[in-house]
Amino acid sequence: MLRSAVLTCAVLASAGFAFLQAPALAQERAVSQCQAIAQALPDAGFVQLASADPFAFSLQQAATRDQTVAITFLGHSTFLLETPGGVTIATDYSGFHRPPQPPMVATMNKAHSTHYTLTPGPEIAHVLHGWSDDGNAADHDLVVGDAYIRNVPTDIRAGYGGAMEPDGNSIFIFEVAGLCVGHLGHLHHELDETDYAEIGRLDVVMVPVDGGLTMGAESMVRVVTRLRSALILPMHRRGPPVESFLGLFGPGFDRKMADSATVTVSLRTLPKKPLIMVLQGL
Repeated sequence: MLRSAVLTCAVLASAGFAFLQAPALAQERAVSQCQAIAQALPDAGFVQLASADPFAFSLQQAATRDQTVAITFLGHSTFLLETPGGVTIATDYSGFHRPPQPPMVATMNKAHSTHYTLTPGPEIAHVLHGWSDDGNAADHDLVVGDAYIRNVPTDIRAGYGGAMEPDGNSIFIFEVAGLCVGHLGHLHHELDETDYAEIGRLDVVMVPVDGGLTMGAESMVRVVTRLRSALILPMHRRGPPVESFLGLFGPGFDRKMADSATVTVSLRTLPKKPLIMVLQGL
C-alpha cells in the first residue's frame, strides 16, 4: 500500500501538482502549504491528500478552490476570519473591537493595550500570544477545525523610540481553504530573507498604514511589494489619510475603496493583479 501511495504521489507531482502530507501521516508538526516552496512553484495547487485516487484528488482540489473565507474589519488591527468549516478567528484581539460572538481563536501582539488583553474571557478556546514571557520566541503551530495557524516572530520596539525587543511581535498566518492569509501585527522593521522564507506565500495580507507608528510608509511599501500578495487589506491607520499610503504604489497595483467591512475571498476569486482594498471602517 505504501509503495502504491508513493507511486500515486509521484504521478501527481509529474502532472504539475504539489501536495502536502495528510495530517494523520504527519510526524510532529502540521505541514505548511504556504512555506517558501510556493515561491518556487507559483502555479502549483496545494491540497492535503485524503485519497490515493487521482480523480478524487482532482475533485478535492476543485472544491478547495471554490471554498470561501470571509474577512471582516472590526477596527484598528482586528479582523474577524470565518472559515468554510465555521472556525472564527479574531486578530490582534484586545476586547475593544469585538465580533458578534466570541471567536474560537484570538491572536494578540503586545505593542500596547489596543492589540492584546490579558483577560480575553474563558469562552475563547485558543488565545495565542505573539510573544513569550520565558525569553524564547513564541511558537504556534495549531490546527483548529479547517484552519492551520502558525506564527513568524519579529522584533518590536520597547516603547516609542526605545530599543528593539527580540521576538516581541508575531506575524500570524492562517492557512484555510487553500489560502494563505497573513496579519503583519505591529511590525517595526523591514523583513529579511529569512523572514520571507518562513512566511512563504501570502495570498492575503493585512498591513498597518499608520505612517510611522509601526514603521515608515516607504518601508512598509517595500515589505508589501516583496510579499507579492494578491489582496492587501490596510489596517491600523493613524495620522495620514489612507490615500497617502495608496499613492506610494505604482501602476502594478490596483486600488479599491470597498462598500462593506467584509470581503469574501477564495482561491478562484483572488485578484489577478495585486489589489489594495480599503474595507469600510478604516
